[in-house]
Amino acid sequence: MAPILTVEDLSVRYGTIPAVTDLSFRVEEGSLTALLGANGAGKSTTLNTIAGLLRPVGGRVTFAGEDITRTAAFRVSRRGLALVPEGRMVVAPLTVEENLELSSFARGRRRTAVMQDVWDLFPRLHERRNQVAGLMSGGEQQMLAIARALMTKPSMLLLDEPSMGLSPALVDVVFGAIKQIHASGVSILLVEQNAAIALPIAEFAYLIHRGDIISAGSPAELEKDPDMVARHLGLDPAVVAPEFEQLLVDSESTPTERL
Repeated sequence: MAPILTVEDLSVRYGTIPAVTDLSFRVEEGSLTALLGANGAGKSTTLNTIAGLLRPVGGRVTFAGEDITRTAAFRVSRRGLALVPEGRMVVAPLTVEENLELSSFARGRRRTAVMQDVWDLFPRLHERRNQVAGLMSGGEQQMLAIARALMTKPSMLLLDEPSMGLSPALVDVVFGAIKQIHASGVSILLVEQNAAIALPIAEFAYLIHRGDIISAGSPAELEKDPDMVARHLGLDPAVVAPEFEQLLVDSESTPTERL
């Protein structure tokens, strides 16, 4: 399988402070790859740089065979790479439907068929299509942020901490949708601090610490060293080991449910 995204020796700074240094990894086309790490590890910086929101001081980002290292964010989006940012960033004064239309206009035309797909994926958004986005719950706003990205018809999604601040029930809904999106053929790079919810749906994972990849492999391979994973995610190793065993069982036995 060929990579759809390649990051080579990427370095990003905030002023004189290094955030990411010589970071390299790849995402295979059609895969769901997780980038795991604690707060401050450089995960969001990496996604924002890939999406064109930050300029690196070194390195290269290649998407679908094209160098996008210093490409403007709107041009990156037009090439089929969509970011769902941390914090959702919905346009609060606009309704749900207006948020979605705004995203489709950015691609140059209204996409009625795509909007119907979004309604099918998130029936709750269809029910609240005339509601002002700023008055929605955190879970509903997360659904809207993902739906807004889908309106651009991306070939790849960058998801930044989609579980943050959500109740367990809404995490299940959001991650059920992520699995459906992946099943439709969209490549996904999922940034998460919570390994227990990311690894069951991931095919491959990277562990990032202080802007550097310190481990990589399938969920089964990462299970072999739960102490290291726990250490760099700020977790208790005694809790992580049994959780790894259970999440691997769940990943093989839990079917994708229709929302």
